[in-house]
This record gives sequence, C-alpha cells and structure tokens, in this order.
Amino acid sequence: MRGKLFLTGGSGMVGRNVLAHPLAANWDILHPSSRELDLMDASAVEAYIAAEKPDLVVHAAGKVGGIAANMAAPLSFLDDNLMIGRNVIMGARKAGVRQLINLGSTCIYPHAAPNPLREEMILTGELEPTNEGYALAKVVALRLCQFIRREAPEFQYKTLIPCNLYGPHDKFDPQKSHLLPAIIRKVYEAKLSNEPAVEIWGDGMARREFMYVEDLATLIFKAADNLEDMPELMNAGVGTDHSVNDYYASVARNIGWEGRFVHDLSKPVGMKQKLCDTSRQTAWGWQPETSLDEGIAKTYQYFLETL
Repeated sequence: MRGKLFLTGGSGMVGRNVLAHPLAANWDILHPSSRELDLMDASAVEAYIAAEKPDLVVHAAGKVGGIAANMAAPLSFLDDNLMIGRNVIMGARKAGVRQLINLGSTCIYPHAAPNPLREEMILTGELEPTNEGYALAKVVALRLCQFIRREAPEFQYKTLIPCNLYGPHDKFDPQKSHLLPAIIRKVYEAKLSNEPAVEIWGDGMARREFMYVEDLATLIFKAADNLEDMPELMNAGVGTDHSVNDYYASVARNIGWEGRFVHDLSKPVGMKQKLCDTSRQTAWGWQPETSLDEGIAKTYQYFLETL
C-alpha cells in the first residue's frame, strides 16, 4: 500500500474513474459520500481530515455543468465551488496533510488568451462570461494551493488543469452535461426517432479539446507517486483540438446516424477556442493514450449499457 488517499467527488465522473482504475488497488482510498461528509461544512471537513490523517488528498469534487447550466445558475457555481475548494484545501492544511492534488479547469484561462493556453496566462485577463462563477472558484482554489506552498514549501499542494473530459460516468442530460455527452444523447435520440436533422448551437466552428477521463485517472495516480517532481501548475490535455462540427460528425459516424446538422446562430458558444499547451506535461513525461474515435466508441457503449 502506498498510503491513505482522501478523494473528494468520489461519486462524480472523475472520482468514479479514479476508484475504478487498476492503480487504485495500491492505495487505501477514502471517498465519503455527500451524506457521510458535507464538503460545504468547513468544521465537518476539518474534523474528518484531522481524524483520518490521509497521506494525500485528491480534490475532484465540485458543482459542474455545461454552458446552459453555468449561465442559468452562476451564483451557485461560484458559491458552492468556492466553499468546497476552500474547506478541503484549508482543512488539509490545518490537519498537516503534506500532499494535495487539486483539479482545476481550463475555464480559468482569460477569455481572450491566445491559444494554446499556457499556465502562465492565468489571471492575465477577463474570464469567459458564460462560466465566470465556476472559473472564479477554481482560481481561488489554485491560489490557495500556491500560497500554502509559498509560506510552507514542504507542503506539496499542486494543481492539474484538465481540458474538457468525457467518458464513463458522465452526465448525458443536454441541459446539464458538457458538449460530447450532450452530442451523444442528441444524436442517439435523433436516430431512434428517425429525425432528419440535429441542431448545433452557433456555427459549430468553435474549437474544443477533449480527453478521455480514464486517461486523467492514470495521470492522477502518476502525480500521486511523483508529486514533488510535478510542476506546481500543469495542464492536462491531448494537445490537439477539433471543431464542434467535427465532434458532431464523429459521434454521428459512431452511432450510425446519417441525418444533417442545422445551426442556431442565436445561441451562445462560449470561447472560440480552448486548447491546452501541453509542454509541461510532455516534459514531465506523460501523454494520454486514448484516441478520440476510441474514446467516443467506449463512451457510447457505456451510454447504451447504463442509460
């Protein structure tokens, strides 16, 4: 056993893939449910960490959603994530936990930042308005980790910044999900009902980078074993992106739907491009292994088997 690992967000997409990963067997993983531990309760979180004394905290919990969800409830995306991040990170610090992996998001990059997005661009400009609340909370968590290390370098509190994720245990509700699972659901339902067309928000030219979530789980365990050597901030991505139109076409090929796409130009599309610079990740010695077509095929199979 490598030690005791406290994982937040164990019932979420990232958390469930971490728990299902073969390398999880090397750790004694604590992953209390929200009923067992309310991460919004600072005193409860502090007491739990102090009592369990984990060797490592992996903070993967949070309120997440796509553009529609973020625009509908910016207050809760800011407030909930702000409290959760602060409670976990400061609870670990007060308990003397020396190692913590904080999961950020590429939404923390400025709206107008040039692509590919490099870690040093964070906090150099205004955030994307469609997910500003969530992004602000993630920036605060990142800064907490940096300030803790600045005051006490022996605390290895570091942040991984994943690109968009997809895969097993994702949400497939178009009102709540991210782009790829929403596309899978929409195209699948179009095939079932013999719909001749599927709507795409905007012109479909916005570009996004997606990584299969099992690859992120692999990276988290590599980081857990080599946290001192990992950069303080590190993007986690595939280093290439595709247009929204490309993702719709790829999903349609996998599902076998041969209809046409129509564009609603009145709908918001978020940032025109969001591509990670993966130089630090590559120099550190890691790259994801799952291709886009392979990942979409696996995700579609999961969707058919579970939903």
